[in-house]
Amino acid sequence: MNFARSASVLFGRLTGLVLVLALSLVATAADRRPNIVFVLTDDQRSDCLGCAGHPHLKTPSIDRIANEGVRFANAFCTTSLCSPSRASILSGLYAHSHGVTNNFTEYPTRLESFPKRLQDEGYATAYIGKWHMGEENDGKRPGFDFFATHRGQGKYFDTEFNVDGKREVLKGYYTSRVTDLALEWLEKQSREKPFLLMLGHKAPHSFYFPEAKYEHVFDDIRFPYPASAFHLADKPDWITTRLNTWHGIYGPLFDYRKKFPDSSPEAVVHFEQMTRSYLGTILSVDDSVGRLDGWLRKKGLLDNTIFVYMADNGLLSGEHGMVDKRTMHEPSIRIPLIVRAPGRLPRGRVETAQVLTLDVAPSLLELCGAKPLDKIHGRSWVRLANEGDQAWRRAWYYEYNYEKQFPYTPNVRGIRTDRWKYIHYPHGDGTPDRHKAELYDLAADPGEDKNLIDDPASSDVREQLSKDLARLIREAGADPDTMPVDAGIKAELPDLKIR
Repeated sequence: MNFARSASVLFGRLTGLVLVLALSLVATAADRRPNIVFVLTDDQRSDCLGCAGHPHLKTPSIDRIANEGVRFANAFCTTSLCSPSRASILSGLYAHSHGVTNNFTEYPTRLESFPKRLQDEGYATAYIGKWHMGEENDGKRPGFDFFATHRGQGKYFDTEFNVDGKREVLKGYYTSRVTDLALEWLEKQSREKPFLLMLGHKAPHSFYFPEAKYEHVFDDIRFPYPASAFHLADKPDWITTRLNTWHGIYGPLFDYRKKFPDSSPEAVVHFEQMTRSYLGTILSVDDSVGRLDGWLRKKGLLDNTIFVYMADNGLLSGEHGMVDKRTMHEPSIRIPLIVRAPGRLPRGRVETAQVLTLDVAPSLLELCGAKPLDKIHGRSWVRLANEGDQAWRRAWYYEYNYEKQFPYTPNVRGIRTDRWKYIHYPHGDGTPDRHKAELYDLAADPGEDKNLIDDPASSDVREQLSKDLARLIREAGADPDTMPVDAGIKAELPDLKIR
């Protein structure tokens, strides 16, 4: 009898202990802060992914992330230029507020960022690859414990890096070598501390040099100039002037055309060569994503790691006769954005609401349970991605400042709603605009082929959008809205060392 009673008591205690341990393990798993692997590409068009419907480019590794997470089909940058956009991603602020308004300004060391916030809250942080905020500094990056970066643009082959204080030339292909460094850093991380890895690829930024194995993948595919390149009658004159410049389809095409300007039909072969090489560089990026994703799966970390894939800005590839970015036309401002966060975001969702580079910082901090940044312009899309958000933004504004180093695009200010886009080009000194404005009904004209700015039937829309743009600028704290004086579109080539 005593033995039976003792056994019963012991069994009860063991059962209770097992229950306590089980609950403890559940709580630990729930409380464990997620890791982040963040892959940032440079100048990648939003349609240059298999999952985005590209007819020729296959990106199975990136597509897998999209199938297991959320693809934001209407993601945009608020300034289509490398450095300003990168600073907006980190800070959640518009360029006029964070101060990085061109490619020659460094990220302010005292400016808050989501990596700095995560670092302060106990994350191990690393930035590897292309940083490109400032041309000359390759030193320690604010908010990151470990850094392996370089000055300026870097090169596709044999770039000199500063690897955590030691400068060395990393022999080989850029995309592969920075992925090597990323995996080496990941292997050294303790399971006791969450990590943030940001990997900045040079690809697919010009000048375009694919990895040898991908150099001829697209050789048999034709890439004609887009039809919109030949229909510029209703566009502002600066777009026609730009045709023969560094950023026009008849110009040097990032050195793919040696004699220029050349508007002959035969010269399209240079455009085709450029496009094939651009796409080829993305294939190596897909390999990089596959290696990182494979490492997470092998280590059993996939379920507690947020994976972000995005670009800093988009790219015009002949649309309206333009190459490069900077303008507010759709290919320039649209970016790929994919986020996988198992248990925190749904699988296989395509979100169509407009999200911005400004929204990345607050969203990742919310997913990590971290303290939000103060007084930023961005909003977290976590609720939007999970259940929808009726109060989500319906309009946002775009800003770009004229650059004397790249004098091919005027000052740009514009507003984009779910349906409409209005763009105007301030001179910069408070005097009336010198360039024709643009107005597009994106629902009827997603390619922006018909400028409605002079259409009497659209005058009320134009007037309302102009007022809404002024309001958004004021609300963002950019009043007065300061910018350089537009010195005009010029034929000169940019300095070789900053291309």
